[in-house]
Order: sequence, then C-alpha cells, then structure tokens
Amino acid sequence: MPLGPELLELRETRLEKAKALEALGQGPYALNFAPTHQSAELQAAHADLANGEERELTVAVAGRVMTRRVMGKLAFFTLLDGSGTIQLYLEKSSLDADATTTPAPFAQLASLVDAGDLIGVRGSLRRTDRGELSVKVQEWWMLCKALSPLPDKWHGLADVEKRYRQRYLDLIVSPQTRETFRRRAQLVSSLRRWLDERGFLEIETPVLQSVPGGADARPFETHHNALDLPLTLRIATELHLKRLVVGGFERVYELGRIFRNEGTSTRHNPEFTSVEIYQAYADYIEMMVLTEELIAHGCRQVCGGTSITYQGTEIDLAPPWRRATMHELVLEATGLDFNGFANRPEAAAAMQAAGLVVPELADSVGRLLVEAFEQRVESNLIQPTFVLDYPVETSPLARSHRSKPGLVERFELFIVGRETANAFSELIDPVDQRRRLEAQQERRAAGDLEAQGVDEDFLQALEVGMPPTGGLGIGIDRLVMLLTNSASIRDVIAFPLLRPAKVDNGSTDQIS
Repeated sequence: MPLGPELLELRETRLEKAKALEALGQGPYALNFAPTHQSAELQAAHADLANGEERELTVAVAGRVMTRRVMGKLAFFTLLDGSGTIQLYLEKSSLDADATTTPAPFAQLASLVDAGDLIGVRGSLRRTDRGELSVKVQEWWMLCKALSPLPDKWHGLADVEKRYRQRYLDLIVSPQTRETFRRRAQLVSSLRRWLDERGFLEIETPVLQSVPGGADARPFETHHNALDLPLTLRIATELHLKRLVVGGFERVYELGRIFRNEGTSTRHNPEFTSVEIYQAYADYIEMMVLTEELIAHGCRQVCGGTSITYQGTEIDLAPPWRRATMHELVLEATGLDFNGFANRPEAAAAMQAAGLVVPELADSVGRLLVEAFEQRVESNLIQPTFVLDYPVETSPLARSHRSKPGLVERFELFIVGRETANAFSELIDPVDQRRRLEAQQERRAAGDLEAQGVDEDFLQALEVGMPPTGGLGIGIDRLVMLLTNSASIRDVIAFPLLRPAKVDNGSTDQIS
C-alpha cells in the first residue's frame, strides 16, 4: 500500500541511519546473535534484587525496541522479546568507557536507534531506584534496522481491519494478541497429546480431492494441469478417515485445515481448522463422553480450570454437560411438537403461526424442525449442551436411530450459542449410504450447491466392511474463541481471509 508523505520522509530518515550504521561497521542487518536469556526468565530469576542494587552477572538479550527515553547522559529503552519486556539501562560513562569509535557507542544508540529496531545487548543486571529490573548495557549491536515505524504507543492499532491485514504489527504492539496465539498453540498441542496417549493415530488425508464430501458445503474448485484433472479443496476429512477405519486403524484422527467456499462472519472463515476423530466399536453416546473429556482437558491446560468467562458470561465446562433432543428443545422454545405433524404443509403452517420463517428449500418436516431450532433455540444454548437426534434428511452420513424412526444418532455440541462439535454413530450400511448420497446429489442437481455428491470409491470401501464406529468433529477456531474470550473468529486466525484493501487511487491492494 502506498505510503503518505510523512511516512515516506520518515522512511528516508531511517534509510540514512542505516547507511550511517553501515559506515560504522554496525551494518543494519546482522547475520546472527546469541541471547543467553529471555526477559521473562530474568524477571523471574532475579525478583529478589533490591531497588538500586546491581548483580554482577553478564547476560545477553535481544529484541525489539518498543520505547526510548534519552535524558542527557542517561537513556532507558524498553526491549520486547518472545517472552515479554525488560528495560535497558544505558549510561554514557559505562558504554563509552573504552570507546574507540566516533561517535561513541552512547551517541550511536541515542541518534541511530529508533523504536521498532531490533537490537542485541550485553551487560549486567540492575534494579533501578524505581524498582525496574534492567540490563545495564555494556555493548550493543544493531540486528535489524526497521524502516517503518510502530503504531502509536498509546493508541496501538485502533483500526480493526488493519489489525487483521497487518497481523505482524498487531502482534508487536498487543500482548493480548500474542497471548491468544500462544493459547491456541497450547490447545492444539494438548488435544493432540490427549488423543495420542489414548491410542489414536494422526494420519494425514488429501487436501486435493476429486469428489468433495463429508459435509454440506460448497467447495473451492481448482485444476491439476499435468493430469488435466478438475479437483476441489477438501471440505472435511471424514470420508478418507473412514477409509482408514475400514483399513484397520481403529482409532484415528486428523487435525488440519478445511476449506469451504462460503461467506465470512464473526464465526465463519472460508479456511479454518478442525479435528476429526474416529473410534471403531463406539457410538455417539461414547463420543459424547470423549468430547466432554477432551474439551475439558484442553480448557484445564489453557485456562487452568474448567470455569471460564466468555464476553461477561460465566461458562462451566466441567463434565457432564446437558443432553437434550432437538425435538425437546424446539418444543420448549416454541411450543411446537414436530413429532405430531403429519406432513410438511401442516408443519409449515404451524411455524408461520408461531412467527417463524419457512424457507422453500426446507422441503420436509425434518428440515423444518432444523429451521425452527436454528431460529429459536441455537443462540440461547449458552452453557455446553449436546443436542441429540437429528432428522435423517439433514444427516446423510449418520446411522439411523436405533429406536426413533426418521431420526439419526447424531449430536451437535453448542456453547455460547455456537456449534462447536458434531458427531455421529457412523452409517456403515453401504446400501443405505448410497441411497442417501444419491438423494443428496439430486438436491445438488436441483440447485443446492452445498449438497454432497456420490463418492464411488468411499462406497466401495464401505462394501469391504467398516466396523461400528463413532465419529466426531470439533471446530478448533471456535474452541479457541471460547477459551481466549475472543468475540470474532478473525481474532484467533493469524491471517484471516479479507476483501482486497482499497487504496487512495481507487484500486485495490492484494488480499491478505
């Protein structure tokens, strides 16, 4: 994006400083540096150092200069590294004691180092009279001269869009943003460890697929030139993980990226992360227990317990969680008993009388039930709730319910009004599965671009024989939102997809 006149002038000034550093042999882009400590490590290890005292321990630290104050023969810099901040105590008499250069080291620091520059220093430890642990600098090195300034110290990145487009700046100036992504990494690691310790194997499945399946979603389309083959990016990992179960892997999962060609919102990004887990000889009841234990474990690892606050509301993630059928929840919220409707017109009339919208694509009593749930129930499920037993027509990959005709053994987990997990007793009957996928394909031909197609290879795998299996998918991004008190999915994805940015001449910059 083009720079304004002020930034251009500032950039030129910094380029001149870079040339001056090069002339002094401090060449503005170093090859390496060897820190001995991180700032947080020093803060913790030397908490006992009294005000005004020094400790004759030589340390080397490196990081970004966040603030600088030069006061005659004394200067104070704040240095940010990967663990936090520490103050640099810069004293002219100490730095220039054995100086042989002109200007001397203190003058170089004062005139050539700007906020945003990356530097390395070596020195001893001193706690100032005001109680600030500091590195009393004896030597310094320029590691990288920053040509662009940091955002204003006090206001940071007030433009939310800029925070997402220039995430690197957001990470530099916002400790909260850095903490969010640390917690995300901790959560992902803890989920993987929990599954690995229980005998689950993570096996990668294809991102490029010839037949998209495993979810109701519109795929991204691409083309393989050498094979002259149309392909799509995967919309789920389900069908390939089930092939692995057929092949004899009884506990298998994959945590990775999924791609769906859909709009964006505070809870949707076209590229997102999920974990799908499959366990042979289990059903959806056992997957509920697994879901509770796995998410509660992740919460304890990231938040220190199972009681959290999300956007001002206390959430209790300690198992067991509430279980209720979709029919029960809709009856409770609307007074409509969908078990009593003989046909779609009757259900549609009752919905309209209750003030609910009746979409044309909802062409059955079951689909209208889901519409009523989404309109009146979903957003009110704040505490963790398993919603059980979905209509068969909305769940083409789930096994028919063992005792309730027209329904399947499926649950979705809702927390703070958002779907967080989805699970089935998996459909293993290849004849029934073919019938359901063909019905989906008919809907797709009629204009439903999110309906699935028929994956012949997957059906062939089912004909080889798949054991009774429970399957589960958890949205990692939404779980991170919950555990980091983040209001938008863009806050927990490092580089979310955005519209092209407009520039002054009316054209657009690249998508970021």
